[in-house]
Amino acid sequence: MLPPLGMLRAFEAAARLASFSRAGDELHVTHAAISHQIRLLEAWFGRPLFMREKRGVSLAPEAENLSAVLTSSFERIAAETELLRLNAKAQLSVACIPSIATRWLIPALGEFLQRHPEVDVKVVYAMAEQQLRETGCDVLITLGADKSEGTRSDRLFSRINRPVASPRYLERKGALRTPEAIASADLLHDETTSRWRDWLARAGQETTQTLRGPVFQDFNLLATAVIAGHGVALCPVEVFRREIENGDLVILSDVATLEDESYFLITKVTRSKAAASFADWFAAVVHA
Repeated sequence: MLPPLGMLRAFEAAARLASFSRAGDELHVTHAAISHQIRLLEAWFGRPLFMREKRGVSLAPEAENLSAVLTSSFERIAAETELLRLNAKAQLSVACIPSIATRWLIPALGEFLQRHPEVDVKVVYAMAEQQLRETGCDVLITLGADKSEGTRSDRLFSRINRPVASPRYLERKGALRTPEAIASADLLHDETTSRWRDWLARAGQETTQTLRGPVFQDFNLLATAVIAGHGVALCPVEVFRREIENGDLVILSDVATLEDESYFLITKVTRSKAAASFADWFAAVVHA
């Protein structure tokens, strides 16, 4: 025989928070209501569960195991009910940084929708190195892993950067086979000139001069400029795999930066069927 659920819920919150008042705030009831439920539960067990003190309450030692079991059980119940709710709705929200959205997600999304007509998909912009909980979405595709508890991060692409240019630019400027030639080219910058300065240093081209060339606040603007033939840009070559394979961009050097950084697909560990299907599908798309 179990005591009433309301009593157990009040006890679990009060024990976890070490406060009847804070337990009341969490459960949207009064301090008196929590105290009443606790007294009923203590009468049911025939023993005190808390030690009343001037500055508050503390859990009785003999009630510690019950508190731990209830907290774990309520967390599991919450996770399972959320999973069932998401599966029933078959709605999927995906937050994705623009560079991956425009080059990989949006062009392939029709295939996922054809395979899963029961899933309604909403796509929103994400920021680099954002965490899943900050987006409020089911799936996050961004730069960097999310190490928060309860999340999983699956690697999609390396961020390794190399200099690239379009064939039409190279027709005008020459092959640009050496770091010296690249340093003298029209450099295109992503948000700041520091990335090119890092690359030039790694290539043995230390410079104290201010680097010239347009600076683009949005990476997609930079990508459009380099493909259009306006200069040389540092780009994550795995993200631009298709443009390189199609001949729209040419890698100019093996010297690279940002080798230790990657793009990830992030979901909750306990994820809906729709989120799991999307994650498996997108991983197959980018690793094909």
